[in-house]
Amino acid sequence: MHHPAEQPGGLAITRTDTDGIRVLALAGELDADNADMLREALRIDEDGHLLTVLDLGAVTFLDSSAISVLATARRNANAAGGWLRMAALTDPVERVIALVGLDTIIDCYPTVAEALKP
Repeated sequence: MHHPAEQPGGLAITRTDTDGIRVLALAGELDADNADMLREALRIDEDGHLLTVLDLGAVTFLDSSAISVLATARRNANAAGGWLRMAALTDPVERVIALVGLDTIIDCYPTVAEALKP
């Protein structure tokens, strides 16, 4: 299943489902202009996808609004018995995530394939 969504000038999100795990490939900038789009993509949907991997390999920037959305999504997933993982972080994104400590509450993986492993 493949569901692309895009907001002009900011963020593109492509969704695939792999063995019951929702994979969201993000491209562009994660900021206040598209935080709602990211929040919506991360919602636990009617299909009950509780396991989500975020492929951040094409993300060039994220700000505090994106950090907040990610922290909330992780909390919601855990409360529902699922998890949220991040993979393929670019250097600038990894620096911000480490600086704010998000990597201490959301597991980070070098590749999507590793994040998909049980």
